Amino acid sequence: MSAPSEKSPWILEATDEPAFQRDAVERSREVLVVVDFWAQWCQPCRMLGPILEKLAQEYAGKFLLVKTDTDKLPNIAAGFGVQSIPAVYAMRDGQLLDFFVGLLPEGQIRDWIDRLLPSEAELLVAQARKLEASDPKQAEEKYLEASRLDPNLASAKIGLATLLFSRGRADESRAILEELERRGFLEPDAEKLKAQLNVMSQGQTAGDLAMLQTTVMANPGDLQAKLALAEALAAQAQYEQALETALAVVQAGKKEFVEPARKLMVDIFRLLPDESELVTTYRRRLSTALY
Repeated sequence: MSAPSEKSPWILEATDEPAFQRDAVERSREVLVVVDFWAQWCQPCRMLGPILEKLAQEYAGKFLLVKTDTDKLPNIAAGFGVQSIPAVYAMRDGQLLDFFVGLLPEGQIRDWIDRLLPSEAELLVAQARKLEASDPKQAEEKYLEASRLDPNLASAKIGLATLLFSRGRADESRAILEELERRGFLEPDAEKLKAQLNVMSQGQTAGDLAMLQTTVMANPGDLQAKLALAEALAAQAQYEQALETALAVVQAGKKEFVEPARKLMVDIFRLLPDESELVTTYRRRLSTALY
């Protein structure tokens, strides 16, 4: 089988793990990515491959085909839970959408791809994301149009709320999040944005940081001042000091201050990467303090 990259710009071969991360995971934030897990010795794979490649060329950029040899990249295959091949996975926005295993007829594969392609509203969201830095006004218009086309498309509302927050329109941003929250849940990106809004708002009302530090130093038992200090520290992205200060409030055990201190710590966790050592450490310490 010749190298897929020689055939079409819409057919790539993942040669190593960084290439897979770049060509499959990162590109899926812009376009539907179809990952074909195959191997040279697998006869059904050699029959399925040309069908997928034909469709990739025919669709001309509506999706990207990433060929992934399981013999060369066993860790990638294991991470996807591949147990037999051929196995074909679809990804959008860095997330797994669907998959199938085995050799399917071309028509069935075509129907599968068509079902997973982004809608017109989702395409507008993708366009808006690309415009946020260079033309925020146009990005806002595209988010609004996407929401009109599909009022239930959360990514359009979250994208708009995030853009508005970055443009200093916090009240409008919060109103959109409150609308989303009435569903009974928020997506991770929306939770992060809510945390940013909370931390910013609390920081604005907490008071002067230097003055709060002086107050707490003079009276360590003043839990109200200590909580305000934690909020002011968080607003200035001094997260470790904010977490330590908020934890001290929780550990003091005074009921009216425990819950707001806990919520502040959770908001800070959402602003940091999940794998952050700071998050791991203070989640454990918070759990110990509460239970």
